[in-house]
Amino acid sequence: MSLDLVLFGGTGDLAWRKLMPALFQAFRHGSLPDNTRIIGVARDDLSDQQYRALMRGRLDQVDLAKRPSPQEFDRFAALLHFLRMDLSKPDDFRRLAGMLRQQQADSVVMYLATAPSLFTAACEQLAAAGLNTPNTRVVLEKPLGSDLASNRAINETVRKVLRENQIFRIDHYLGKPSVQNLFALRFGNALFEPLWRRETIANIQITIAEDFGVEKRGAFYDNTGALRDMVQNHALQLVCALAMEPPINAHADAIRDEKLKVLRSLKPWTGEDIGQHVVRGQYAAGIVGGEAVPGYRDEAGVNPQSTTETFVALRAEIANWRWAGVPFYIRTGKRLAARDARIVINFRPAPHAIFRSPNGDANRLVIHLQPKDGLELHLLAQGQENRQQAKTLAPALTPVHLDLDFDKRFGSERVGAYERLLLDVIDGRLNLFVRSDEQEEAWRWVEPVMDHWRQDPSGPRPYAAGTWGPSAASAMIARDGHCWSEEC
Repeated sequence: MSLDLVLFGGTGDLAWRKLMPALFQAFRHGSLPDNTRIIGVARDDLSDQQYRALMRGRLDQVDLAKRPSPQEFDRFAALLHFLRMDLSKPDDFRRLAGMLRQQQADSVVMYLATAPSLFTAACEQLAAAGLNTPNTRVVLEKPLGSDLASNRAINETVRKVLRENQIFRIDHYLGKPSVQNLFALRFGNALFEPLWRRETIANIQITIAEDFGVEKRGAFYDNTGALRDMVQNHALQLVCALAMEPPINAHADAIRDEKLKVLRSLKPWTGEDIGQHVVRGQYAAGIVGGEAVPGYRDEAGVNPQSTTETFVALRAEIANWRWAGVPFYIRTGKRLAARDARIVINFRPAPHAIFRSPNGDANRLVIHLQPKDGLELHLLAQGQENRQQAKTLAPALTPVHLDLDFDKRFGSERVGAYERLLLDVIDGRLNLFVRSDEQEEAWRWVEPVMDHWRQDPSGPRPYAAGTWGPSAASAMIARDGHCWSEEC
């Protein structure tokens, strides 16, 4: 098999941080087809050798275990090529078509690691140059649009030139090993499925916390914000994985049909709900890792008067038979107290207490997504106690937990999220990619919140960098009698 992978935005931030390191790991693991070309495309005036030198500098900065030796990089560099292109010029697409005709690859992957505003023009130009052949696959990065209307416009344009099974809308959270193990936990074991419902689960918490700021993405982030950047895609995809019904099989559309049902079952927003159950914040100056850091409005590329949110916490409900009445709490933000992505499933207490138990949610399942990758099952067990007390009091229980560290169990060199997803694109597997109707339902659900914020003069609540966000987020969950997992 032969492969041409064309990386639009080949010198950009995503290619630099994620895609090229993932492609090197796929090469190291022997997962790329033998006859592979990786063609970086951008406006930069670079030769093949200059592009290879640029990527060598990037790969020299990755973790030591993932860094290539000089011999490894030389072999990988032979795959790398560069083509200077302006996506608005038809002649440049014809030059690309000529380059691809040289190999006549069995499979051609067009990865659009560009601004979403360029997706429509790029796909139209691909079609005009005859590059929308049956063996072509196009990868679209998030966010796909900025609202429901722009998302529909992009999808309609792409579907005019490609079939749905050629379109890979990527959400890298679905490629994380821990998310894959969430599906395995639910649908590959008989242990938890009988408990996975409203009768036994009190609440579910999803936290995606970052301790860094906007870094060099200030201009992009200021036009996006946490709701679009994280909630509409990553967080809602996690909600789907947690709440979906078992699919009839492991085929892509069977899985995506069930995810779509969850998105359609999300309780719609009212103005009163948004005021009570949604909190937005923006980080101010503070201390992170012992160092003083600036506030969001002082970051490069950010409007000094910006009202863009860097933090969102919200309470969602799924109006169906399995989940009615169970709150799903979602929280995400930048410059928080730690880099930590996790899901916490809090189970209801035993219906009748015959033991002395500690306060709080004693039975819970914690699914760690980053930086740790694994599962913790928190239980109560009877430990040692004073013999005199034991004569007069009910036995006391102590919290304990079972800890499964996936890195220790399976090795830290497992396939990463982007590597896994890139290999799935090459093989034509759509299971871990998002269908257009899923995206539209997600935008439909978040759009009332965006509309409400545009009319709300109060703006985001400030929070000090290095904390867990505005205190209103704790108050929101406390109204239900619950608390965030680090506060309990």
